[in-house]
Amino acid sequence: MDDERAPYDPMPHGVPEVGVGPWPGGPAAWPDDPRYDPVLLAEGDRRNVVDRYRYWRLEAIVADLDTRRHGFHVAIENWQHDFNIGTVVRTANAFLAAEVHIVGNRRWNRRGAMVTDRYQHVRHHADVPALAAYLRGLPGGPVPLLGIDNLPGSLPLETATVPARVCFLFGQEGPGLSGRAREVCDGTFSIAQFGSTRSINASAAAAIAMHAWVRAHADLGGDAAWRG
Repeated sequence: MDDERAPYDPMPHGVPEVGVGPWPGGPAAWPDDPRYDPVLLAEGDRRNVVDRYRYWRLEAIVADLDTRRHGFHVAIENWQHDFNIGTVVRTANAFLAAEVHIVGNRRWNRRGAMVTDRYQHVRHHADVPALAAYLRGLPGGPVPLLGIDNLPGSLPLETATVPARVCFLFGQEGPGLSGRAREVCDGTFSIAQFGSTRSINASAAAAIAMHAWVRAHADLGGDAAWRG
């Protein structure tokens, strides 16, 4: 079919394929800018990136993102090779997290990330105490480690004051935060639920927490936020 969508196309509507073709006018018209990739200029750029980064080298995009990253980190425990991790990484990229931390098993399923892990700083830690130690030693002072789980004594995320510098920690789908994680966290936030299920998807919880930070601290004016 002529309108069949590309398998990597993240947008369900609009033109059948994302991106742009080769730079118009050929090599003679290419911009004289080291941020641009000659291969992409010649062949087109079909990556899942916003228009401001079309034809840019990967390294140039990461460098530009590094000048604007937000003050929150995201961490997720990885004891059961959770398939949610890729989606968490993709959402962290969308909200421009400082870093994403994988705690436990080093290997994780990257399919849900849709290549966004290339643009996001992803670190591995053997366990939650190692993560907490890393956060305590960051420039600018310690970064609080706050778990997101519906535990007794958790503060309601909807009414809590989210710190400007913080690391949100999420547990595995189903069991939630491990016992060791609960001991190490500086506090926990809960997300209000009103239905019959005991918990929501870990990647959905991560998106809610990150957006709570964005609402409290991000610059939403001018062209700082991309809205499609």
